[in-house]
Amino acid sequence: MRVLFAGTPEVAVPSLRAVLGSRHEVIAVLTRPDAPAGRGRRLTPSPVAEVAAEAGIEILRPLKPRDPEFLERLGELAPDCAPIVAYGGLIPKTALDVPKHGWVNLHFSLLPAWRGAAPVQHAVLAGDDITGACTFQLEEGLDTGPVYGTVTEAVHPTDTSGDLLHRLSLSGAELLVRTLDGIEDGALSPQPQPADGVSLAPKLTVDDAHVDWTAPAMRVDRVVRGCTPAPGAWTTFRGERLKLRPVALERGRDGLAPGEIVVEKSGVRVGTGSHAVVLGEVQPQGKKAMPAADWARGLRLEPGERLGA
Repeated sequence: MRVLFAGTPEVAVPSLRAVLGSRHEVIAVLTRPDAPAGRGRRLTPSPVAEVAAEAGIEILRPLKPRDPEFLERLGELAPDCAPIVAYGGLIPKTALDVPKHGWVNLHFSLLPAWRGAAPVQHAVLAGDDITGACTFQLEEGLDTGPVYGTVTEAVHPTDTSGDLLHRLSLSGAELLVRTLDGIEDGALSPQPQPADGVSLAPKLTVDDAHVDWTAPAMRVDRVVRGCTPAPGAWTTFRGERLKLRPVALERGRDGLAPGEIVVEKSGVRVGTGSHAVVLGEVQPQGKKAMPAADWARGLRLEPGERLGA
């Protein structure tokens, strides 16, 4: 088939590369406009745009996919199908209706669970044991379209959202190509999503990433892992923000108040609403990330000092 590929961030790159290596022809790529990045805040192409440029493929960067210039060009291209992965914008019905086989969305959850912008993060936050990815027919509703196929993925106890999303981006890319093959062959027809089991996964905010030390240790662990790498879990110490990397759960001896810090040879322990956790890397405000033990050595802690106080 002649396809228009839509996507923007790094997580969409494996899918674009997989489609480029398939029997289908990528005639153009739709991505978000160049955005400021780095210390110099220079306008930088999206990861998907960079791969498309390497492959010599036409790149479409409308401010919004309802822009008349984009819709006109889409009509001229007349793709058979439009695979879409983490594009970052709503596709209007006028564009949805152009490809003969519609738009096929690769979504990183097992729909109808975790509809929305942050399915992997919410799966980690919720403590799901199993998640996955699915391909479905894009429609105007929020991730409500009928499903073509799925792959499953175990959520490991130490997985961050970044770890899990990386694995799903690879297995999902294979699923997307198999879906396109099945659509062209006439072997696949999408099936409606179940009415039960719907859950929503809105984008996480900075406030969502603020660690509450009065919560149980398991909740603290999930918040930190679910918000790594973005938006980045954090707490405060001596009035300044302290970013947190994944922690280790510790059972047994405790006796620490929520947020209370104890520095030992085995590591930096912090009290929670249940039992202590051991800090991994931390990043003080204006500094680089470092092991918690290195951070703690220069503190001269006062007895009873706490994180989040």
